[in-house]
Amino acid sequence: MSKDFKSLKEFYPYYLSEHQHPTSRRLHFIGTALLFLILAAAIYLSNYWILFLIPLVGYGFAWVGHFFFEKNKPATFKYPFYSLASDFVLFYHLMIGMEKFTPKK
Repeated sequence: MSKDFKSLKEFYPYYLSEHQHPTSRRLHFIGTALLFLILAAAIYLSNYWILFLIPLVGYGFAWVGHFFFEKNKPATFKYPFYSLASDFVLFYHLMIGMEKFTPKK
């Protein structure tokens, strides 16, 4: 059964519960980092065709984490916008060393 989340703050604890495995979190981090590199390369090279790689790389790494390590379905299937925003929040938390971050309820 699907829950109706009313905010990203409310959704994020659910998102983290679906991303428990350290390898899955690292794969999400790598995919998001590559997304930023692709975006920067596209702008620097003025080659906007390579932007088509962003969803392949971003979702590709994340889905490997879900299917092979978490053994669950990506949250993006049910909650695409909250999930995308949460990917960036998780990326930030991992980047600053908050690997075990758990939001306040």
